[in-house]
Amino acid sequence: MKITNGIVLELAKETGFDLVGFSKAEILEKETAQLEEWLSNNYHAGMSYMARNVEKRKDVRKILSNAESVISVGLNYYNKGEFSGDGNYGKVSRYAWGKDYHFVMWEMLEELTSKLKSMDENFESVYYVDTGPVMDKAWAQRSGIGWLGKHSNIITRQLGSWIFLGEIITNYKFSYNEPQPDFCGTCTACLDACPTNAIVENYVVDSSKCISYLTIENKDEIPNEFLGKFENWIFGCDICQDVCPWNKKFSRQTGHPGLKNIKNKELKIDEILNMNNKEFKSKFKDSPIYRAKLKGLKRNAEFIKKNDS
Repeated sequence: MKITNGIVLELAKETGFDLVGFSKAEILEKETAQLEEWLSNNYHAGMSYMARNVEKRKDVRKILSNAESVISVGLNYYNKGEFSGDGNYGKVSRYAWGKDYHFVMWEMLEELTSKLKSMDENFESVYYVDTGPVMDKAWAQRSGIGWLGKHSNIITRQLGSWIFLGEIITNYKFSYNEPQPDFCGTCTACLDACPTNAIVENYVVDSSKCISYLTIENKDEIPNEFLGKFENWIFGCDICQDVCPWNKKFSRQTGHPGLKNIKNKELKIDEILNMNNKEFKSKFKDSPIYRAKLKGLKRNAEFIKKNDS
């Protein structure tokens, strides 16, 4: 049976994805040049993996030799809710309030690709959820899902920027979407709101100044120059997304059970400082917070404490 755009859309929605787009598997010349400039400025900080496999990021046919298309998918993860404002608690980025999105998305992509393969045994694919050498934001923009906001997150007209992205690289040909135009206009809300000035220019983030990087990927101590600027973020940061007019207008509650089951919106700072490894693994084993490890989470808690001293 021939697989069409309509069939993919129907099955993707049935699987639980909110957004789907199609783009031709082409070499990403412009995007690769931008990536290389970003790397040359050391804006990737300690994320050395970003400098690896650039050729695969540039050309998905280095991943799947007979690739013809990239199917981009988006999953809404927004949960309604406000922080308590209690200084004894550290704030957690919304994407980590529920289950680790990698587990959620991998399962969904496996289900979707299996259904497509069962319809046509000639369907070949490789899928990723931001853990492989694929420029997911570039493909999301090319496939019409959204545009790159000035905070460097993909913004959609349907859901704002509260989405997880995934890609299916396939040997199948489809009708392709037009790239989504940029609707940020003259707005600079995200640049103006960033307390550490991490958004060094439109669409460019210096990771070494970003609270999300400093509290998650960063393996070193947090520099004292950021004292008084963390606003009690203990894991990640949503400031640039919270102030985005598109998010204020279009955010809506996720329907995915694993993501709307809120477990870790705020963390008690003293509880983290007194936590042992067994307790950490038990509490965060299915959470993105597990990525920071107990050592990193305690470092973040200590830094917030230092803010108050």
